[in-house]
Amino acid sequence: MNFTRRMAGLVLAAATTVAFTLPAAAQNASQALSSASVIETIKQDGVLRIGLSIFRPWSMRDLNGDLVGFELDVGRELAKDMGVEVEFVPTAWDGIIPALVSGKFDVIISGMTITPQRNLTVAFSDPYAYSGLTILANNELTKGFALEDYNSPDVTFSARRGATPATVIAEMFPEAELLLFDEDGAADQEVLNGNVHATMGAEPSPSEYARLYSETVNVPFNQAFQAAGEGFAFRKGDPDAENFFNNWIGIKTRTGWMQERHDYWFRGNDWKDSVAEQ
Repeated sequence: MNFTRRMAGLVLAAATTVAFTLPAAAQNASQALSSASVIETIKQDGVLRIGLSIFRPWSMRDLNGDLVGFELDVGRELAKDMGVEVEFVPTAWDGIIPALVSGKFDVIISGMTITPQRNLTVAFSDPYAYSGLTILANNELTKGFALEDYNSPDVTFSARRGATPATVIAEMFPEAELLLFDEDGAADQEVLNGNVHATMGAEPSPSEYARLYSETVNVPFNQAFQAAGEGFAFRKGDPDAENFFNNWIGIKTRTGWMQERHDYWFRGNDWKDSVAEQ
C-alpha cells in the first residue's frame, strides 16, 4: 500500500512539474522570438529603416528634392507611432527584395503587390492598399486595336524591370516584345515617344498620363487587370513583426487614416504643383 502511495505521489509530482514546465518553456520560446524580431532592433536603434523605389504617386521627389508621396506618409506615421525616427532608403526595384533580405533596411513599404512568388522569399503584412493595372497605349501605334491585338510579335511593350506589370505583360501578351527599364518614368516615356506600343501600370498613373497627354496616349480599356493588395514586406520568420504590422494597418484602416491618405495622393490634385512632371 505504501509503495502504491509513493508511486502515485511520484506520478503526481511529475505531472505537476510538467504542468509548470510547459508554460514556462512556451513563454521562454515566445520571449526568444520577440527578442529576435526586427521590431526590437528598431526600438533599440531608435530608427525605422524603410526601403522603397521611386514611382508616382507612391513615392517621388518634390521640387525641393524631398521625398513625398503615399508611402512616405505611411512610413512617417508608422515611425511616429513606434516612437522612433524614420530613414528612407531609395532602392532600384529589381534589387529591393535582396536588399531587404541582406539587412540593408527593416521593411519594404513601396506599393509591393503580394504574390506567391515574392512570398517564397519574404513575408507580407495584411494589405494596406489595393490597386489594379491598366494599359497605357500610344494613340497612333494602337489605333483600332482590340485587346487580343496586343499579343503579337509586331507589338512592343515597355515596363519597369522586376515590377508586377512586367510579369503581367509577359503572361497576358507572351507573343509581344517586352523592353525593360529601371524606372516607371522611362517605360512611360517610351510610349509617349512612340518607341513602343504600350505599357502597363498601377492606377492612377496611366490615367494621369492619358489626361495630361491625351493627343498622344490613352487608356484603351475600361478595366483593371490583376487587381491585388499591396503589403509591407519583411524578413521571414518574424511573427512579432507580422503581428505588429498587421495590427497597425488594421487600426489605421478602421480609423479612416489610411483611406484619407490614399485618397489624397491617388484621387486629389493638391500635391501635383509641388512635384515635377515625370
